Amino acid sequence: MRAMDARSDDDGRADKAAPRAETPRHAQCDVLVIGSGAGGLAAAVAAAHHGLDVIVAEKTETFGGTTAFSGGWLWVPNAPHAVAANKGENPEGPRTYLRHILGNRYDAGMIDAYLEAAPRMLDFFEKNTAVHFLPGSAMPDFHGNLPGAAKGWRSVVAAPYDGRALGGLAGRLRQPIPETTLLGMGIGSGVDMRMFLTATRSLRAFAYVTGRVLKHARDLVFHRRAMQLVNGNALVGRLLRSAADRRVRLWPNAGAHDLLRDGPRVTGAVLKTPDGPVHVVAKRGVVLATGGFPNDADRLQALLPHVQEGTPHYSAAPVTNSGDGLRLAESAGGRVSRTMTDAAAYAPVSLVPRPDGSLGRFPHLIERGKPGIIAVMASGRRFADEGGPYHDYVREMIAATAPGTPAVSWLVCDRHFLRRYGLGAVKPAPVPFGRWLRNGYLIEAPTIAELAKRCGIDSVGLVATVEAFNRNAARGEDPDFHRGTTPYQRAQGDPDHRPNPCLAPIVKAPFYAVKIVPGSLGTFAGIETDARARVLDGAGRPVPGLYATGNDMNSIMGGHYPSGGITLGPAMTFGFLAAETIAAGDVAQEARHEGEQDAVQSQS
Repeated sequence: MRAMDARSDDDGRADKAAPRAETPRHAQCDVLVIGSGAGGLAAAVAAAHHGLDVIVAEKTETFGGTTAFSGGWLWVPNAPHAVAANKGENPEGPRTYLRHILGNRYDAGMIDAYLEAAPRMLDFFEKNTAVHFLPGSAMPDFHGNLPGAAKGWRSVVAAPYDGRALGGLAGRLRQPIPETTLLGMGIGSGVDMRMFLTATRSLRAFAYVTGRVLKHARDLVFHRRAMQLVNGNALVGRLLRSAADRRVRLWPNAGAHDLLRDGPRVTGAVLKTPDGPVHVVAKRGVVLATGGFPNDADRLQALLPHVQEGTPHYSAAPVTNSGDGLRLAESAGGRVSRTMTDAAAYAPVSLVPRPDGSLGRFPHLIERGKPGIIAVMASGRRFADEGGPYHDYVREMIAATAPGTPAVSWLVCDRHFLRRYGLGAVKPAPVPFGRWLRNGYLIEAPTIAELAKRCGIDSVGLVATVEAFNRNAARGEDPDFHRGTTPYQRAQGDPDHRPNPCLAPIVKAPFYAVKIVPGSLGTFAGIETDARARVLDGAGRPVPGLYATGNDMNSIMGGHYPSGGITLGPAMTFGFLAAETIAAGDVAQEARHEGEQDAVQSQS
């Protein structure tokens, strides 16, 4: 078993793969976790903390899944950080907010389980592991006009982490989407982002950014990657360190092919490795955490209406997240929900040409809310609040698309905006942007009318739209979509801009555009579970020995996106609950399994 074992030694070095002849064909553990995002690693760390022997099987050569690409935010009302700052609240507040958004998708049992367990999960990790968070004191809920919405203190974000503490495991950490970084350097939320955006306007910010860049250059020389980890990369790094400290066996290049079963009970899985299949018997349970189905063409076709209408879907999640966990659960009697309002966590995406001929997928989460940008359809007309929630942007874009026409839109700005805030993969000044013009990602034109022609947008429509937008934006007004009227919109804007942090005229030539297509950060529709993360069969009964979390688990938000962190928060919480359930032993499952075994023996 040691030959497949990437269990980390005390210095964080991962064991190298052994020669083919020594590769074991059988292995045992207490808990097998399939997938290594935040949900899977949370389950692994919590189970190991309870004294269980844990294997994490990761399909790819790096750990972290979609979490490593993410912002690292968790939505956790009444988090310990909020309570310590006297910002705790009556749980009825978040319940009220969720009821207004989720409507008939509101599952009181699952929501109550989450609201109770999530703060307890955070407390466990803060006190017992290398996983730590910072409070999102100024991070508002997405829909601030609804009852129960909060202006802050319901979210936490992974604290930055020194990747050198990972030792050899640093090379096994999935890197962020390259186009979202600055030469591989991640930029954190809050102060870090603000410093980079104001580096050309503030000596303090310039000094800060210079220090960050010099440290990053040193890391590239000595470590060949960024070592000042932020956002989701910091969260995964902290979880990997915590797993290694508890002797969790971390197996890369080990995708799950089939589940092992003893009657109705799941007892392990068959892993596909470079050296052949390995049968892993998990004595206490198997946790599915493979990241949902964002790149499973068949399931996307079945569950996303715009794909059915002929519009391709471009997820920013890892391309290897292809529905493995869902298929495994179904093979054991589990069910994948078809009741979500939306089956995917939508995000506007631009397709970025890469030197190797492939297309990167850039999720536009930040710049849309800044002053001096609009989004338009081929008609040249706006269709949504550009700075609103990313999920809503895609929903509105699809709704504004004529039947039989691919859903696309364009983000349009002027030179002032481009150099101050950047646009998608194009970084703000002083970073040059000529290559983006040469490869066609960024469209440039001397006038709005010419920009429309080069993009295939109706020029009369776009000129009229920009003229009307500019007249109102100069006064800080947006009568069409009311940008800058909610706390979330204002938080996405530029606090230094007046009179409205979200609005500015588009007037300084040349003008620019980037094409936007429907994409996602992951998927919502998943395996139906109970409030302890146990996979349910067609009759609503737990499948013995099988659990699911992360995007493999059906979203408790019913296919809605109420706030940032509603993916990672439940992922870690239900991973934690799965570990608790496994460690405590499921009396009902054990009794049923023993009864079935006795019946078989008596019949024989």
